[in-house]
Amino acid sequence: MSINTERIGIDTIPRRGRPPSRGYDEAILEATLRLMARDGYARMSMDAIAAEADVTKGSIYRRFPGKAQLATAALAFLRERRPQQVSADPRADLIEELRRFRSGVERSHGMAMLGTVLAEECHVPELLEHFRRDVVLPRRDRLRGILKRARLRQGIDVDTAVNLVVGSYYAAYLAGGKPRRGWERRTAEAVLEPEAPASG
Repeated sequence: MSINTERIGIDTIPRRGRPPSRGYDEAILEATLRLMARDGYARMSMDAIAAEADVTKGSIYRRFPGKAQLATAALAFLRERRPQQVSADPRADLIEELRRFRSGVERSHGMAMLGTVLAEECHVPELLEHFRRDVVLPRRDRLRGILKRARLRQGIDVDTAVNLVVGSYYAAYLAGGKPRRGWERRTAEAVLEPEAPASG
C-alpha cells in the first residue's frame, strides 16, 4: 500500500498494528519521525523505535547502519511529493502554496521537528543538511517559480519575496502562536502588486 507522504504528520501516522502489506522501511521511518518530534534526536533510542514500529532492532540495523542515518532517512521521507499545480493565476498559486506550507508546519509536532534539527546542528549536522535539501529547498524552489511569474511590488526581488513570505509565518508564530486565519492571502498581498480594480 503506497503512503501519501504529503500527509505524513505525527498525529496521522498509525501507531501500532502495521498492516501486512506495509513495508518494514515505511513503518520504521514513520516511527522515527514520531519519536524524533516527540522526544528529540538525543533521547530517541533504537530500542524505542523498534518497539514503536513493531519490528526487531535487527530489522532496523539491516536497513540503517545507525541512528544518524535513520534520522536523515526519516527527514527525507517528509519530502513533499505531490505535483505542484500551476494555473494561469500566480496570485492564486502563491496562496495555495502558502496553504501547503502552513499545513506542513502546523501538523502535530511540526515546529518541534524544526527545533530538533536546529538543536542538533553542532552534534549531527547532517540532520539539518538533509532537512534543507529534502524539505526546505524544494519548497523555496516552488515559491520562487511562482513568484517569477507574478508582479512583485516595486523594490522586492524574487529571493527577498521568498524570505518574506516564509519568514512571516515563523515571526508570527514566535510572537504569539499560529498566524490568524487568512495569513496566506494577507502575506501574498504584501509582496504582490495590487490587483487592478474590476471595470464597471
